[in-house]
Parts: sequence; structure tokens; C-alpha cells
Amino acid sequence: MGKLRIESLGKPKSEPLEKPRSEPSVKPRFAPSVKPKEPEVKEEPVLEIGEFVLPGEFVGTSEEFRAGEGTTLISGDIFSTLTGRVAVDRKSRAVSVQPVTSTPNMIKDGDIVYGRVSGVRESGAAVEIAAVEGRIERSIVNLSLGDIHVSNVRDSYVKRLANEFVVGDLVQAKVVDVGKMRLSTNGESLGVMKAYCSNCREELVQDGKKLKCPHCNKTETRKLSTEYGKGIY
Repeated sequence: MGKLRIESLGKPKSEPLEKPRSEPSVKPRFAPSVKPKEPEVKEEPVLEIGEFVLPGEFVGTSEEFRAGEGTTLISGDIFSTLTGRVAVDRKSRAVSVQPVTSTPNMIKDGDIVYGRVSGVRESGAAVEIAAVEGRIERSIVNLSLGDIHVSNVRDSYVKRLANEFVVGDLVQAKVVDVGKMRLSTNGESLGVMKAYCSNCREELVQDGKKLKCPHCNKTETRKLSTEYGKGIY
């Protein structure tokens, strides 16, 4: 009996190994989130706003700046073509003139106006009116070419009008007849406020009752305003 028991308890039969269960593949319900690319923000130019200028005023040179909107390049010099404020973008090296866009206004008799001399003849000087004193940054509705008759230049005899005004001069004048747009510079504060050398176009500086060019030393005469060289505000 014992022997048989031993034999029956021989090497146990090996059980077949169970295959490891594979985890069921689970597909994600949502695709992985992708952070949207932020739109590029263009950096706005930083502008330096400068002085008020009239058409024809010098605002820089091509060596310093690139001529932007509201300006024109003539022989390396940049001039304003608008009435407005000078704006300089140092990053792009551009100079421009920002036009005035405020509420329009009407010129009337007695107004003090600013303008640029566009022509000189024996009997008078033509002036491109650009602004009205006290309303500098407001566009003019009834804008037209003004005229300074030789009899309205000063309270003394004028022998030669070319000695009083030159094309390109910036003047301050009084409106005496808005219908015909007649102007007068008869008054101490009225007359030329800024002038350029007729030889080299450098801005003239006051030397007593005359004007002198700091570049070529040429001396010139004008019907000067007591506000000469002080700017327009």
C-alpha cells in the first residue's frame, strides 16, 4: 500500500501556463489639446511730436531722415507739404507731418493769419494761408490765396516789394477784406516770421533790422515781424 501511494504521488503534472491578459486598448475620447499660437503683435512706432509747421517749411535732411507722409524731398532737404505737427519715428528714421483734423473754421475780417509767400510782383505778394491765430490746429473752410497789396505792407513808402518779401517766407498778417482775401502786414507784430537765404536756402537769423545767413553770410532785408524766429503757436 505504501509503495503504491508513493508512486501515485510522483511528479505532479504541469499545468499549462495562462497567457497574460492584454489590457484592452482604449482610444482617448478627445485629441490632446494644442496651445494655439498667439498672433504676432506689431509694435506701434513711437513718434516724437514736434513743432507746428506750414507748407514749405524745412523739417530735416535726407542724411538724418527718410521723407514720410506730408513731406517732400528737394535736393537732399525735406520740406513740409501740409499744415500740421512734425512727427519723427527714430526707429525707422522717418520724418512726417501729421495734418490737423479738428473742427473747421471760417476766416473773417480782423483775423490774424499765418501763411507762406508763393509769389511776389510789383503791386503785391501772394500768400498761401495755412492757419488762423488762436485756431492753429483747425482746418479752414473758406481757404483761398491771400494778397498783400504794396500799400498794406507797412506805414511807410515801399520802393521795391522784393526787399520786403521773398517766395518761401512765412508771414503773419491781418485780414482786412475777407471777400477779396486782402491781407496787411502794417503793424509791429505783423510781417515775416521766418525766412530762408535766397542764395543757399539756409534759415536766416535776425541781425538788428536785417537778416543774415549763418552759412554764406549773405545779408537780406524783409518786412520783419517782432515775432521773427519765435515760431508759430
